[in-house]
Amino acid sequence: MPKYRVTVDTGGTFSDFIFFNEDSGEISITKVPSTPKQPFQAVLNGLQELIDRGVAAGDVSFFCHGTTVGTNALLEEKGATTGLLVTQGFRGIYEVMEQTRGYGPATYDLFFEKPRLLAPPYLTEEIPERVDFKGHTLKPIDTAASREAIRRLKKKAVQSVAVCFLFSFLNPDHELRIKQLFAEEFPEARLSLSYEVLPQIREFYRLSTTVINAYIQPVMASYLSQLESRMRGMGVTTPKLYIMQSNGGVSTFKGSAQKPVATVLSGPAGGVIASMGTCERVGINNVITFDMGGTSCDVALIHQGNPAITTQGKINLRPIALPMLDIHTVSAGGGTIARIDAVGSLQVGPDSAGADPGPVCYDRGGENITVTDANLICGVLDADHFLGGRMKLDKARAERVLTEKIAKPLKLGLLEAADGVLKIIDAKMEEAIKAVSSARGYDIRDFTLVAFGGGGPMHAGRMALDLGIPSVLVPLTPGVHSALGLLMSDVKHDYVRSKLVGLDDLDLTEVNHLFHQLIEHARADLVNEGFSDEEIKIEPYLDLRYAGQGYELTVPAPMPPFTKHDLTVVRSRFDTLHEQNSGHKAESEPVELVSVRLISLGLVPQAKLSPGIVTGRKVEAARTGERKVFFGLEFGALMTQIFKRDLLEPGHRIIGPAIVEQMDTTTVIQPEQEAVVDEYRNIIIREKT
Repeated sequence: MPKYRVTVDTGGTFSDFIFFNEDSGEISITKVPSTPKQPFQAVLNGLQELIDRGVAAGDVSFFCHGTTVGTNALLEEKGATTGLLVTQGFRGIYEVMEQTRGYGPATYDLFFEKPRLLAPPYLTEEIPERVDFKGHTLKPIDTAASREAIRRLKKKAVQSVAVCFLFSFLNPDHELRIKQLFAEEFPEARLSLSYEVLPQIREFYRLSTTVINAYIQPVMASYLSQLESRMRGMGVTTPKLYIMQSNGGVSTFKGSAQKPVATVLSGPAGGVIASMGTCERVGINNVITFDMGGTSCDVALIHQGNPAITTQGKINLRPIALPMLDIHTVSAGGGTIARIDAVGSLQVGPDSAGADPGPVCYDRGGENITVTDANLICGVLDADHFLGGRMKLDKARAERVLTEKIAKPLKLGLLEAADGVLKIIDAKMEEAIKAVSSARGYDIRDFTLVAFGGGGPMHAGRMALDLGIPSVLVPLTPGVHSALGLLMSDVKHDYVRSKLVGLDDLDLTEVNHLFHQLIEHARADLVNEGFSDEEIKIEPYLDLRYAGQGYELTVPAPMPPFTKHDLTVVRSRFDTLHEQNSGHKAESEPVELVSVRLISLGLVPQAKLSPGIVTGRKVEAARTGERKVFFGLEFGALMTQIFKRDLLEPGHRIIGPAIVEQMDTTTVIQPEQEAVVDEYRNIIIREKT
């Protein structure tokens, strides 16, 4: 019997599944309604659908899950009752937070309210202990006082505790002693040590990340335990159970239960990894990913096959300083609302109609025109074949409301007003693309735009023309692209240790020893997870900055042990990267090392996706009809060919204007463009030659 890999990406409305046959390379997809009250039930329902197709549960060889359980617990503030232990005299670090301008949504907002503390002051305990900036013990930990603090937290019925002592990233002895005391006094509490979660400089970010981990840890651990138990009950026996992380890799169920903070910004990560894998197969290394859904648009950049990484994530203004894919999000989706503002200008967003009541054309009581309504009125969407015919749209109602609320007040025609909505939303998304590319020193003409999500392929063609991007790639299954990314991800762990020293003063023996410790730790972790030496890949990095700067850049480093020549190479890379990011470099200025980093990869055998089958039928066989589509004032309404995506084969060529329809999205080929279908059935859109 063939073995199957199963991936599932759980969203707010639907959970997207991919079933991959390891023998044939064939992929099948399905969507099942999400079950927010019992998130694991949607996963079980999708697995049951696979079993109903005749696949034995024991033939599932690999399972990977993208989940928002931890994210939702944080967003909705439904995590555990969380306590906090800090160094005596420093209980205010968490409450004071950052003091930089612009921390809130408005720099000069006099009424700005900081987010609620996840570990409130009455659950915060100060521990007599102190380590200095070199890692030397100034004041040994007071064991008796620590026991009393733990007992007080136990009486207050805390479920989880975060521990963050000053400079514990240099000397973790006191945090590790607290761990021993909890095992004796309060073993049922879950414990998050900053040394284990994020052992690096800057105490507020380390503390914030550790508190978030503690806050959502019981929720995530309970969810994964229930899910695994029920999967085993269905007959799934594979030990390869993984969860998507924010860094673009996956981790085991056990690892994610211990460090769930690494998953909370993982939502868009699968789509980025899928785009990277899809483009790698066809020889494309420079990619801008464009994921447009119902409420937002996520954009990321991949340069020379490597996605951009950041350690400056936030969720509800709460910093998370772990490495994660650098994804730029704007409020621009199919449900984004268009309206006339107080001065009579057309505005689109940031608010959304959501799925309920949704756009006006859904006929569920929505009274606000959305981007989806505008696409329907312009002819991009077919009212009778939305979602593959599963849902009918009310075009007449959308036209009536748009006329009353937008066209008449602006003294515009119906189509002109609808096109105005689309141009404004396109401009917002184009700014997001510029933010991750040209604003960071990249030439946008060197990149391919990968469009996915329900709305991406509708807007990508025109945006590429506006921005000068030479080509657009629409993958075969854009609506479940993130689930495909889970199929392409490796196990990935991040390790960091802070070491603040001038690069010229760096003791090579010391830094090589530090890297040796990290590498040994990383290898041991992956071996324990079942990977052989041949399946382990190590990538070293250095966080560097010019002396006196308040931020650093992460620079790829040669494999340790380092030589003086290696440091010269790294210094040169840093200068180049700084110039690319900030527009200048200072080659004569001294450089400081802030932290050493390590990425360890457990290489998962890549799913070998089968190329599309060529039957020899003509492209005309995929043509299902034609309709008028409005392409703006320059072209007006043009009779446009309509094609069915399922019938397109490798080698087919389509001349714009044209529309390609499939169950999960609609692809628009502008009048100035043409498209070809590549060997993996991706649609490649370029300007006409």
